[in-house]
Amino acid sequence: MFNKLLPFLFFAAIFVGCGGSSKNPSTPNTPPGNVSINAVVSTDSSGNVNFTASATNAVSYDFDFGNGVIQTIPSGITTYKYTSSGTYTVNVIAKSASGLISSANIQVNVAVKLNLVWSDEFNTPGSPDPTKWTYDLGAGGWGNNELEYYTSRTDNAIISNGTLKIIAKKENYSGSNYTSARLLTKGLYSFKYGRIDVNAKLPASIGTWPAIWMLGNNITTAGWPACGEIDIMEQNGKNKNIIYGTLHYPAQVNQYGDGATTSISNAANTFHKYSAIWSPVSIQLLVDDVVYYTLPNKNSFPFNQNFFIILNVAIGGTLGGSIDPAFTTDQMEIDYVRVYQ
Repeated sequence: MFNKLLPFLFFAAIFVGCGGSSKNPSTPNTPPGNVSINAVVSTDSSGNVNFTASATNAVSYDFDFGNGVIQTIPSGITTYKYTSSGTYTVNVIAKSASGLISSANIQVNVAVKLNLVWSDEFNTPGSPDPTKWTYDLGAGGWGNNELEYYTSRTDNAIISNGTLKIIAKKENYSGSNYTSARLLTKGLYSFKYGRIDVNAKLPASIGTWPAIWMLGNNITTAGWPACGEIDIMEQNGKNKNIIYGTLHYPAQVNQYGDGATTSISNAANTFHKYSAIWSPVSIQLLVDDVVYYTLPNKNSFPFNQNFFIILNVAIGGTLGGSIDPAFTTDQMEIDYVRVYQ
């Protein structure tokens, strides 16, 4: 088992950057000149950075905060809150009334202190902790043409040697040819905004479809996708080194969700940390602390309410695909689940 992460604590810094400039404008068609950016990073580890951009002949400024979030700030003065520590390259585009542009960029070192607010380290052998996890039970495809029957047996979900094993099996059970488990914190724990880390080793068998994901608490009343869905990790059933991260919501352009894939050469035999960093302004998906997708959050999206956590291994289905005829059993092994705020 890995030790619990200590809160991130770095240093704060003040940066001043300057960009492309030109002589003072004398006509409406002159682009903004003397573009400059000042950044003051908070010393309280809150992640807040005060930005001030200025330029001659500018009427508005577009800020790219270096984490996939872009905002238009007419005044050029704003406070932005980063949700994770790091060094960010911030680009500012100054716009004139006639639409001409000039730009400047700056790097900021941001300190964010995160507190561990909920976790399961899976240190107690036997069934998963009933104060933290419950089960979805049954078959029927679950809307994805899956072939397993989900049970609450220790045959399919058990803690041993410091990890949780979610085990998929080929066996006849209540009319299904396969069994597995789907654990969730619904009704026991949910949260709004923060960082979630799940350290996991994925199955290698063709046709298995493991997932680490979250759903909005209001799924019973609002339905899907109005409740919102955050897929932190889904593994391709055929190519076991392809990882999917996806956000589902009613306004999405792509009916299959907005997201990305990333490749991990040893996902089935090595533990990797799958994470989401979620705030009022963005949702970032990461593998081993590397961001591979960012969705800007909006007030109109369902990602501004409490969500609960789900861990499962499906068999077949839309992402699992065809099952290896020789399949007998495989598992997703989880070292820990941690939530920080």
